[in-house]
Parts: sequence; structure tokens; C-alpha cells
Amino acid sequence: MVDQKKQNNSDRSGDQDTPSGKRSGGGRRPAPGRTPNFRMSRGALGWVMVGGMALLLFLIVHGANRRGKTVSPQEFFTLVEAGAFEKVTVEVSRLIGKTTKDEKVGPVDIPRGAPVFADIAPQLMEHFVERLEESGQSYQIDSRNSILVPLLIQWGPFILIALLIYFFVFRSLRNAGGGAGMLGSFGRSRHKVMTKEHSDVMLDDVAGVDEAKDEVNEIIEFLKDPKKFQRLGGHVPRGVLLIGDPGCGKTLLAKAVAGEAEVPFFSISGSDFVEMFVGVGASRVRDLFKQAKDSSPCIIFLDEIDAVGRRRGSGFSSGGHDEREQTLNAILVEMDGFESSDQVIVMAATNRADVLDPALTRPGRFDRQIHVALPDLHGRFEILKVHSRQVKMSTSIDLQKLARGTPMFSGADLAAIINEAAIGATLQGKDWVEQEDLEEARDKVKWGRARKSHRIEEDEKKVIAYHEAGHALAMYFDEHAEPLHKVTIIPRGQALGVTFMLPEKDRHIFTRKQLMAQLRVTFGGRIAEQMFCGDVSSGAAMDIKQATAIARSMVTEYGMSSKLGFQLLSSDDTRQPWETSERVHSDQTARLIDEEVKALIDTTFHESKQLLEQHREQLRLVADALLRYETLSREEIETLIQGRKLVKPTVDDLLKTESAKREAVQPTSKNSDLQDQAPGAADPVPSPA
Repeated sequence: MVDQKKQNNSDRSGDQDTPSGKRSGGGRRPAPGRTPNFRMSRGALGWVMVGGMALLLFLIVHGANRRGKTVSPQEFFTLVEAGAFEKVTVEVSRLIGKTTKDEKVGPVDIPRGAPVFADIAPQLMEHFVERLEESGQSYQIDSRNSILVPLLIQWGPFILIALLIYFFVFRSLRNAGGGAGMLGSFGRSRHKVMTKEHSDVMLDDVAGVDEAKDEVNEIIEFLKDPKKFQRLGGHVPRGVLLIGDPGCGKTLLAKAVAGEAEVPFFSISGSDFVEMFVGVGASRVRDLFKQAKDSSPCIIFLDEIDAVGRRRGSGFSSGGHDEREQTLNAILVEMDGFESSDQVIVMAATNRADVLDPALTRPGRFDRQIHVALPDLHGRFEILKVHSRQVKMSTSIDLQKLARGTPMFSGADLAAIINEAAIGATLQGKDWVEQEDLEEARDKVKWGRARKSHRIEEDEKKVIAYHEAGHALAMYFDEHAEPLHKVTIIPRGQALGVTFMLPEKDRHIFTRKQLMAQLRVTFGGRIAEQMFCGDVSSGAAMDIKQATAIARSMVTEYGMSSKLGFQLLSSDDTRQPWETSERVHSDQTARLIDEEVKALIDTTFHESKQLLEQHREQLRLVADALLRYETLSREEIETLIQGRKLVKPTVDDLLKTESAKREAVQPTSKNSDLQDQAPGAADPVPSPA
């Protein structure tokens, strides 16, 4: 494979399905015997908010209008004697007057019309009223205002804002949560409930994991007939932990168990327990298990449990409250609280079982671990059959061949292949999906979309062709290598060219001869460049990385070095980044490892070069054919090796055919345009095309 070199390196707890199949949510009926709690509707709340904002605006404006200069009683009566006021207003604890001209009281300038205030104790107000009468100042007593009015004007906005915050935040949180306390709806579980009426997944829909299906059958039997197990005093495991790579069908298997047992299925992700508020995760755990016990028999499914179930006490810690650990503690306590009569089974899924806390996987909690492995050849075939039920397939489809060509593919990958093939066939206007659509979909899922419009210069294209031809012939002539499937120089994903293999069977172990063959195939691209291009390129970067990894694993992990023997010399991959690395060998051993790795690479490189030198002419023919046709199958490569010519249209022929089709359509549209023109009109200007 040639690498393309990189350049310049809202709350969901509203409506939920109840076990009875009905919807529960906003309008909750009161329990029998209880007085209904009539709450304010959203429309009334809106009017209350509008009224509060209007009152707040009035108080602010009224307070702004009452702003003025506050002076002492002596200074106020100095202005009264100077005739600065036309009339004085007497309130309970304040004298107010507006100046009729600009005045100055000490260093303070008072503009004309500005209000002047003098704060006076209520018990002394009668004395100052007598002084106003003696000075001949006209006044009026405002009996409507009391001592609360100035306080309300001064502190009213702050009090109103505090009431609004309490009413719309704290009270709403408390009421929305029912029994969840001050956490409100945040403390309620955000699980989804699937009842038997809505469950459409059965065990027949799960393929490729026969052993896992056999293990969950006893869970189904317990949920259907619990007395059968209680007869001899046994009880079913309380927790079942599904372990497997992403896309292997862990969630689908859990849904199938609920569908077969016809019980409610409570599903929630591990990340849904943790929020920004302290204590929310534990509250949601308690709420989830409470609802599950009320709906027993049922299944609780915790997806991606490693989000909250990681080992406690590891990693960096701030020394404060760890919300994730408190959530885990709540799960442990709730699972210990189960009784044999609860008939609640907890199922969880993770692809990182190595990081889970030991208290979570001990007997009594998740004491049953089911490994959902990647499907084998027969499993992939069965999965493809399941996903192709709803797709119109051609009678010539060979799903067995597709299953052979998809080693290490998960169930999700295989489902994506069927879906991509159906989409591709639809876009091409086909009536059904053909084998070539499945092949293209497989390559697209594995390597990415083919970039057919990507333009590559001729000299680079030649290097890519010889590089891929070297891989192809090394794979074809090496007896220990995997069978060749096809080779292409059409860019796909990050690769500028790809050589595909088609394994005859699944391999769980690799012998030394097979690993050496992989090294020889990996070196084929670089050797072909040296033989025909006179130089080497950066396209072999991934080949070098892959070859180095294989050779080092053979020496340090697989014990395939005669000098180093049967011992593990690699570092511990489970070590955390912050942990100090421990040396597993001496400097002399490290030097010997490097020498053995280099010896393996040099040996296989020399063997691969000898192999391609023997088939130099066939290599040139395959590279020339790749430049003409861009993609060659195994049968076409065999034809070239046998000295026969290929009978298939080249890329230029396909482009000419497509261009001829467009030209055949263009004169028709041009003649129709001429017929629409009036007699004597000027000829249209010819198109540059």
C-alpha cells in the first residue's frame, strides 16, 4: 500500500415509556386519596413574569425620578429661608422640595428643578413642620406614603429579583423532581424504557455470537419461570457483563434477551449518570433501581459502564469529591440490595473490562462475564444473511466470498457494507444489489471512498503502479502469503494505491513462515521502485512501520529469535502514562534485540528481492496494465503472468465512451434550440465545450 504523505503535519426525563406501555410525562395524575397539586400553567407563569418585569421597570424609573440632592435639615431650612422652594412636601420621615432656581449649599451645586431631600426622624417631624409654618413656607402633607415606601423603592428591585430566582429556579427544580428533593429533575434517571409491545429484536436477529446466545438463554429462562431455578435452591446471576470489541453486538444481544423474555428493558449509558452537580449520579442510580424494582421482572442495561465503573483510586486526584466514584459506590450498593425475589437482572456492556473496578466484577454483582468476540467466517456469513433480508439482492450474489474477504470485521462493519452497497446500487439506478456493489462497499468501509477525481501526475502514477505491482506479485508467488484478491492504483482514503488479499480462512495464530511471508510482501513495493524507477519514494512509510512492528514482535513477544530465546522482552502495554517505566532488560539485551530485528528485516528483504528479480518481466507487465486499467483482479493478473493479453476497455476507452454519450445528447438539445428561434434570427454563439 502506498501512503499519501501528509504535508505540514435539555433534560430527557420528560416522556418515558412505563412498563404498562403507556406514556408518562408532563401531566401526571395524582395518586388515589391525595389532593391534586394544582400548579400554575405555563401561560400563567408567563404573565407573572411579564408583571414582575413591569413592576421592576416601574420601581427603577420611579426611583430614578426621585433622585436628587440629600442635605441636612439645617441646610434644607437655609434654602427655605432663601425662598428656594415654591412648595415643600412633608412625608413621614422626609422633607422634599424642588428648587425654583440654581442654588448652592456649601460646595454642592443644586440645579433648578432638582429635588432636595432632608431625612428627619418621625418623632421630630412635628417640630420641623412648625418651623415651616413660622417661616411662611407653603407645604403639603403626603399621607399616602409611609416609611415602607422609601425602603421599597430602595430595596424593591433586589427583593423582586431574589423572588424571581427562587420562583423560577429552586421551586421549579424541586417541583419537577417529585421525590428527588432539591436536585429536582436532575436527580431523576434518564433511562429509556422498552416494553414487550415495542421490542422487535429477538435472538434470531443476532448472528455470529452463538456461544454468547447460549449463555444468555438461562437468563431468559429465569425471567420466564423463576420458580424453576428456586426449586433446587439456586439463583440466577444478578449481573451479566458483556465484554467485546466495538460493534460486536453487545447492545443488540441485551435487547434480544429482553425481547425473548418479554420483560421491560431499562437502558441507560454510563455517561448519563454524571452531571455538573454533585450527587446527581448517585441520585439517578437510586431512582433507576427503584423504578426497576417496581417494574420487576425486568432488565437494566448499562451501556459503556466503564464511564463510571473505572478502578477507584487510580490516576490523578484533586483530593476533593469525586462524583464518578460516588456514582460507582451507589451502583455497588444498589446491586447488593437485590434479593432473589426481586427478579431484576443487571446487564452491562464494555470494551474496556481491564479498567473496571474489582468490586464491580466480583461474585454477587457482575458475576457472569460473557465475551462477545468478533465473528468468524461462518458468523460473518450468518450476519450478512441477516442484514441482507430487507435488501434486494441479485441471484448471483456470493455472500460466502464476501465473508472470506472481511476478516476481523465486526457485525456493525458488515451491516455498514450491506447498507453502503444498497445506497451505491440505488445511486446507479440498478434494480438490485450486485456483487461489485458489495465489493466496492467493503473497500469503502475498510479504506474509505475511492477518490477517482484526484489527479496524479504521470511520474508519480508510474511509481505507484510499480509499487503496487511489487506487492501483488510478492503476494502471488509466495506460497506462505495470503491469496491475492485485487490491486488498484485509484486513491482510496489516505492511500494512493491498495493491494487486497482474500484469506481462505480465519487465522487465530500465525506461524513463523507466515510472518516471514508478510514481511516479504511488505517489502515488495519498495523493491519494485528500486528495480524500475531508479529511486525510492516516501510511499513506503506505512510498509516500513508495519514491517518493523512485525519483526520486533517476533523477537520480543513471540520468542522467534534463536539468540534471545523463549522470553518476553516487550514493555507492559497496560502501564498508565503517568507511571514510571520499568526496564525489562539490560542495555546489552536491547542492543541484541535491535540486531535481531535488523537481521530479520534484511533477510526477508533479500528474499523478496530475489523473488521479484525472477519475475521481473511479469512485474513490468502488471505495472503497465495498472497504468492502463487502474484496477486488476487476481484472474486478470494471472492472465498477464501467463503471457496473454487482457480484453477489457481501458480507462481512456471508458472516458471516450462517456464523452461520446454526452456529445450525442448535446446536438439534440442544440437543434431544439434552433427550432425555437424565429426566422432570420442570428445563429447562436458556439459553446466552448
